[in-house]
Amino acid sequence: MTREKNFTSLVVDKTPDKQFVRVIQERNLADLPAGDLVVRVSYSSLNYKDALSATGHPGVTRQFPHTPGIDAAGEVVSCESDAFRPGDEVIVTGYDLGMETDGGWGQYIRIPSGWAVRLPPGLTLREGMVIGTAGFTAALSVLKLQQAGVKPSDGDILVTGATGGVGSIAVAILAKAGYRVVAATGKSSDEAFLRTLGASEVVSRDQVTDGSDRPMMKERWAGVVDVVGGETLAAAIKSTRYAGAVTCCGLVGSPDLSLNVYPFILRGVSLIGIDSVNCPSDTRLRLWEKLSDEWKPEQLAEMATEVPLEGLEEKIQTILQGGAKGRVVVRLP
Repeated sequence: MTREKNFTSLVVDKTPDKQFVRVIQERNLADLPAGDLVVRVSYSSLNYKDALSATGHPGVTRQFPHTPGIDAAGEVVSCESDAFRPGDEVIVTGYDLGMETDGGWGQYIRIPSGWAVRLPPGLTLREGMVIGTAGFTAALSVLKLQQAGVKPSDGDILVTGATGGVGSIAVAILAKAGYRVVAATGKSSDEAFLRTLGASEVVSRDQVTDGSDRPMMKERWAGVVDVVGGETLAAAIKSTRYAGAVTCCGLVGSPDLSLNVYPFILRGVSLIGIDSVNCPSDTRLRLWEKLSDEWKPEQLAEMATEVPLEGLEEKIQTILQGGAKGRVVVRLP
């Protein structure tokens, strides 16, 4: 380890005039936070939360200089506990990684060993990062729909923001699990992409929200995976069928939800919040096993664009502007 004290990392820093700059620079292992596990990162990914951290959003990161990257996959270098051995391949998502703890956009991370999951046999490190937090969140959403009793025979499942990281993988998982998926997107040009993932129908955002000014809307969905929030989420809830369920994991549209209680007390609709950051370890392990086997999307290779650290700047701006398609995998030097 002493031969590799220095490493390459993308660092976000705050200037004296309170602007945020992103530079690729050499760091030292001594700069990393305390932890009993050191991992040499092979791949990371770009998520919406990473883009917020990289541009100084105080709701994600307050301490700078900082290295974003809420996902990391790589090889164990050292572990002070008995959890892992040098050479073990691991995936790290969630917890504080990439938020206040330096994350996967650097060649090394040092974290508590409890944050890491051993790479399941059915996945490569790269595939683990194509899935990443986005795919894990999608899988958790599908699991919660199933636990709420939503079955394939109940009817259509709506996925909003379907071309993004969470949405695209949710479409693929749901289709593989036997559900009829209706994918909603603001990008009509991506219909072929969504159908390749398994969507049976592709609709526009306007088709989802049309009539949302009414207290209740026509029953359409047996279940919903919403990654948008705001008006889209409100419309989805108002148009969910009796005893249906809606999962909520995003706020790219808006963090606000303007809604009455009618869907809940007249149709028995359930609204389920999805938090992948502090997901219990037993559920986390169960979902990664599913994602490496029965829920593993067949189109993983087609869903991802791979970039080096130097290619992140353009991708950060794209995801902030709502133009993301599929997943961005970050290849570390």
